[in-house]
Amino acid sequence: MVPVHREGWPFVAAFAAAAIVLGWFWDPLFWIGLALTAWCAYFFRDPQRVTPVDDDLVISPADGKVSAIGPAVPPAELGLGDAPVTRISIFMDVFSVHINRAPVSGKVTNIAYRPGKFLNADLDKASVENERNGLLIETSHGTLGVVQVAGLVARRILCWVKEGEDVSAGERFGMIRFGSRLDVYLPDGAVPRVYLGQIAIAGETLIADYRSDDAIPLSRTS
Repeated sequence: MVPVHREGWPFVAAFAAAAIVLGWFWDPLFWIGLALTAWCAYFFRDPQRVTPVDDDLVISPADGKVSAIGPAVPPAELGLGDAPVTRISIFMDVFSVHINRAPVSGKVTNIAYRPGKFLNADLDKASVENERNGLLIETSHGTLGVVQVAGLVARRILCWVKEGEDVSAGERFGMIRFGSRLDVYLPDGAVPRVYLGQIAIAGETLIADYRSDDAIPLSRTS
């Protein structure tokens, strides 16, 4: 059994209560509500992950499909300049684990929230027009940006870290309810190691690195 994150329990309880109330009026509604309650618990699941421990690696911050790889101008509020950098986008559907994890170890130097639209997060323009929350993480290889982008269904971005805090690769830093994407803006020298359409696992899948050797990194469970 995969544990449910504490953020999810109020929603699970609300779904369960609605199922009971609706069941008083018509039995089939109870079973529909029960199925939706089970889905809600599934959505907020928080599995353990085994994260490679290596400062030369960039690990996926989200579960989902790699939907974009290529140059893009970072959001202005991040302060990364107006020159394109390599961006890797990962789209989370409503069946993905939605806990977001730090892609690298370092210090959080900036957190910038921007309200916006709720377009389908799988669209490229969602990175520019949608509600989003961005973090800058200072690493030994430079500054990396990771942006939580709200989607068509999502209406709430959660971020649990603060400016000035140190984070470790694979550490939980937030989540988005209910369907969204994560954009990672890589520093110079980082080479993408994923392909379009690949399914990534937060805290485990290598999405970029700064080296060409094949050394096996250490790992930790979190």
